Amino acid sequence: MSKTDLIMNQLDKRVETRNERRKFFKTAGGFAVGATAGAVLGACSSNSDTAIAQAPPAGAANLDVEILNFALQLEYLEAQFYSYAAFGTGLPQSSLSGTGTQGAVIGGTQVNFSDPLVRRYANEIAADEVAHVNFLRTALGNAAVAQPVIDVGGTNPNGAFSQAARAAGLVGPGQAFNPYADDNSFLLGAFIFEDVGVSLYKGASPLVTSKVFLEAAAGLLAVEAYHAGLVRTVLTAKGLEMPTLAISNARDSLDGTSDLDQGITATGTGNAAASNIVPTDSNGLAYSRSVQQGLNIVYLTPGAGINRGGFFPNGLNGPTGFITT
Repeated sequence: MSKTDLIMNQLDKRVETRNERRKFFKTAGGFAVGATAGAVLGACSSNSDTAIAQAPPAGAANLDVEILNFALQLEYLEAQFYSYAAFGTGLPQSSLSGTGTQGAVIGGTQVNFSDPLVRRYANEIAADEVAHVNFLRTALGNAAVAQPVIDVGGTNPNGAFSQAARAAGLVGPGQAFNPYADDNSFLLGAFIFEDVGVSLYKGASPLVTSKVFLEAAAGLLAVEAYHAGLVRTVLTAKGLEMPTLAISNARDSLDGTSDLDQGITATGTGNAAASNIVPTDSNGLAYSRSVQQGLNIVYLTPGAGINRGGFFPNGLNGPTGFITT
């Protein structure tokens, strides 16, 4: 085969894969509420990625839908927080419906940013997170779960942000932590989420069976990693090493005995002599968390079997059979 033929062959494969991807999501968008597992399987396997040249394993379609619905609920959480912080309002009602019980959001207020760069960053991240919600809802179609009850409020001493800050020792008993109070509070609130999202998406990625869904998951992971790196960079510039170390330690205490978290300094002591913008293991790789470990953090309660609390006061919507400890 000539070099020209080889290039044209590769281009044809890319076009074919792209067309199949569009067909897949078009079919996914047609899932009926309450569809049986067999119907969901049929919809997916009949339009599977031709680059794989085989149908997904039995049960794979259901599993992928569960995983994407789990990701959707994390995106509901982040989108609500950033949308309130950047724009002073939450997601529209049209972006919250779906299967399961739709819950209210305990929201916050627009941050009165003093640093124009932080304001711009907040606006960009908020737009990304809202787009993630809409993307996943479109991909899942009628199989998308409704937003569960979410707590991203900032004035309640017993609210999720206050509980998280209290676990890190940032506020005392009976005190509230308000991530909407100022630039630094917003950045610390964002730090609570961002590293968790990156490690969760990385940990869940091997569970995805469809290459089409895997590409979507990889895209989400990449954006969350960009966000996390940006937040860690600005926290470093603001000299917030000690509170971020405290949050990191609190997350580690919630997700189990493994050390899967790092602050924004290389020494791990809050010393600003060396930065740690990208938290990695000894191989230079990002950490992975199991779904249960991530849920322990967002529920603000350690231990397997916990199914509600913290930022999701009533738990998640939809089946979570893929969750393992």
